[in-house]
Amino acid sequence: MSAFTAVLRRDLTLAFRQGTDTVTVVAFFAIVAVLFAFGVGPEPNVQARIAAGVVWTTALLAVLLSLDRLFSQDFDDGALDQLIVGTDALIVVCAKTLAHWLATAVPLLIMAPLVAMALQIPASGIAPLMLSLLLGTPTLSLLGAVGAALVLGARRGGVLLGVLLLPLYIPILIFGTAAVDAGLLDVATATPLKILGGFLLLALALCPWAAAAGLKHALE
Repeated sequence: MSAFTAVLRRDLTLAFRQGTDTVTVVAFFAIVAVLFAFGVGPEPNVQARIAAGVVWTTALLAVLLSLDRLFSQDFDDGALDQLIVGTDALIVVCAKTLAHWLATAVPLLIMAPLVAMALQIPASGIAPLMLSLLLGTPTLSLLGAVGAALVLGARRGGVLLGVLLLPLYIPILIFGTAAVDAGLLDVATATPLKILGGFLLLALALCPWAAAAGLKHALE
């Protein structure tokens, strides 16, 4: 736990000291969502109908935008080798993935209600939106850790990362949007939220080990 805490503290300190990555992700999320609102026009019914998909799509792309630097910066300057030598790769993956979620997804969660209101989402859809993002974004980070480890050191790794992860992100997008739509239609949101929770448990069980194996392979 001391090694996990040390890596987590290190990555969070670097993330918030630099700040540019977090600001870029949040700005991308807000700007793209607002562009959708301008694109579809001022009709509230139209905006409310597509708002859940817009918020989830922009959040997904914002998380994807930040994944390229999850391991690559430490890989380029040699710090990743030192971390893996001094600590188990699984601990490093878990700590860095949690730090990524805290520095990237949590600001998106804070911004999401404001973006939802800008897109005319009714109040009945805000709680399902927040719950779906709370369950879905950790899965995005866990899958992203696997993808980032697999493309580590490859040329045009960012492009490969998108090609690799976007198909895996589609089910999360579908059920995240379905949870919000269910709230808007005043029907039970439990089923899509439970499915998102199942995805999260499955990702927690598999992704850290897969990412750790990918890191070891990249460093060999």
